[in-house]
Amino acid sequence: MRPSSFPRSGVLILGQNSIQSLLPSTLISQAESLLDAHKIQDAIDLADQQRKKHESKITVDVGEAEELRYVYQRIGFQCLAETLFEDAGKNLFAGDLDPRVLVSYFPDLRGHLFGEEDGIDLFEGVVEHMPPEASVDEIIAANLVRNYSPHLAPNTREAPPTVELRAILNGEARNMLEVFLRKWRTRRRVEDGPNVRGEIMKDAGEKQIKGKEGQVIDTVLAKIFVLGDKPTDLHALLQDPSNEVILDEIEQALIQSGHFSILCSLYKEKGEVVKLCEAWAKLIEGEWTDPDVLDPLSNMFTLLTEKRDKALIQRWVIWLTKKDPDRALKLLTQRDSNKRQAKSQVEDDLAMLEQLRATNPAAAVQFLEFLVLQRRSSDRSLHMQLALSCVDQLLECLDDEGTLKLWRAKASSFASSASSRSQSPTPFLTYFASTTPDSPAKRIRLKTALYLQSFEYDVAQVREHLQEGMGENEKVLALELAILDGKLGSHRTAISTLVHVLRDTVSAEAYCTHGGRVISPKAALSLVEMYSLAGWAGQSSGKIDAVDDQTKRDLVRLLLEVYMSEGESYHTARLLDSQAMNLDVVDVIPLVPPDWSLNVLSSFLARSFRRTLHAHHEGQIVKAMSSGQNLDVIDKTWLILREQGAIIEEAADDSGGEEEEVDEKSDEKSAFQNSVESQETVFPRHPEKMVLHQELGSEAISVPESGGLDLR
Repeated sequence: MRPSSFPRSGVLILGQNSIQSLLPSTLISQAESLLDAHKIQDAIDLADQQRKKHESKITVDVGEAEELRYVYQRIGFQCLAETLFEDAGKNLFAGDLDPRVLVSYFPDLRGHLFGEEDGIDLFEGVVEHMPPEASVDEIIAANLVRNYSPHLAPNTREAPPTVELRAILNGEARNMLEVFLRKWRTRRRVEDGPNVRGEIMKDAGEKQIKGKEGQVIDTVLAKIFVLGDKPTDLHALLQDPSNEVILDEIEQALIQSGHFSILCSLYKEKGEVVKLCEAWAKLIEGEWTDPDVLDPLSNMFTLLTEKRDKALIQRWVIWLTKKDPDRALKLLTQRDSNKRQAKSQVEDDLAMLEQLRATNPAAAVQFLEFLVLQRRSSDRSLHMQLALSCVDQLLECLDDEGTLKLWRAKASSFASSASSRSQSPTPFLTYFASTTPDSPAKRIRLKTALYLQSFEYDVAQVREHLQEGMGENEKVLALELAILDGKLGSHRTAISTLVHVLRDTVSAEAYCTHGGRVISPKAALSLVEMYSLAGWAGQSSGKIDAVDDQTKRDLVRLLLEVYMSEGESYHTARLLDSQAMNLDVVDVIPLVPPDWSLNVLSSFLARSFRRTLHAHHEGQIVKAMSSGQNLDVIDKTWLILREQGAIIEEAADDSGGEEEEVDEKSDEKSAFQNSVESQETVFPRHPEKMVLHQELGSEAISVPESGGLDLR
């Protein structure tokens, strides 16, 4: 139990009904008497004198410290009631008044900082003498009425002198509050250092300077700086890592005062990403202006890229496509591109695609390309949309007269060069890419041609769409038609288009070799690398399934028929030389026109016969080797078979005759003869003629074994 600080007396006067003592006046009683007599300055001097006395002591008595706090608070509120704001602030701070009490007299600054559940401990005597008014402004108004009414007309609220005086006093009150809160904030930072309160700080004051008091101090100070147009002080406060400013309380003040740069900094510091994006959007749109905010659009892209928040990106990306489509699409496509997409993700992508189409069709096309080519979406509807989009863009290119003339000229020049029988012919698409100036239209055609070779779209619908849109320009887009016809299985139509319309024999032969693909994997890969079209070639530049040999033979034969039907002897000879492995002499001979020179087929026939003779000789070698091996095996097993013997079971004689005796030597001879016959069954002998079999043909050509045919 701490000792009482109440004055002691050694003189007691005993009466019949009372006990009296002679005591010195206490600090509280002296201060109360002075304040009641309106001697405020004397009360202040008394309190200061007592404080100095306490400071000179080695230890501070807790009771005396509380009395001193009480006196200072009484003086402070007395000064506040009489609008002596500077003195009020000094004495209230000296009395360790909870800053929330003083802030409560400023409704425009306190906002929603206080709730119904908040409570503050105050001295009962202090509460009794606190100003009853709800605000400082009401205190000022009451003093003006008390001092000037009814001497000013029409009244103290409307008379110009009192209006001006009222404004001045309100300014002084706000300055007093600012100084008071600054001191409190400084005390919070050095609360562990020496102070006049000694141990009392560790008991009561420490609880006051922590917790919600700190939020009230910093938030109200920030409001004062904003409303007083003190950006330097405001920046210093907000840049302090220990600040406890409540953003919601100063948000409207910052907006009304136009401090949008500070507001954005606070949003970013507090993690209010949604509000930060909204603020930047208003700055970008011009609804707000602040020269201190530099390039809010770039800041917005940077923030969304760092956060990678799917919901946030989906909310803003549509709006951003109107401001910067390229960066907006980059932001949208940099999200998690996991190939295994959930159903909900596909639905979100489709919804986003529709929104982009409504606001920015060009951006929608780029997003569609991303979904199909990079994310590898398996949704067939997306593949179909991309195919139709490519065709639409291709048809739009034809609407440009300059592009149409250029492409028509390229087709004509390629046909002319093909007729000149160049020693190193190239496919039309490679020729087009290498000789056409780089332009968006050129890239669109390359992309379309490569993508049309994919498999995930409705080929018939796309071809119909292309046919309807091209009108009389079929020759210009002959390559695209051939690709679609090939995918539909119309091989003769596709080959005829390549040979007769486009005059592209290289692509026609590649079509046969690769089972119906107009653009070879090698050509596709070359275009992809040259024009950075990764993803557009699909399987054209990668590993593809092996083509069935029979399919390859059928397509080569079909190409040969197309060549011969138009009398293309040069291309026929070149095809026979390059595809001899896939052609049978028996199939070729009936197709040759009667008026053609034998020189056209001489090379093909010579190599075919030589290949057939080679196969025959190879068979003879294999036969001889096999016969030798058989004889060796028979020789090794003869003794073993003889030792083991043999039992021949014959059908029982109906007459019940005796069993015949088995001749072992005869059985061995029969076994050897059967072995030789079995070998001849595998390698038949043809003493009169040999049969030359084409490697891939279905029929044979009989040639006398000792004839005079020279196949060298």
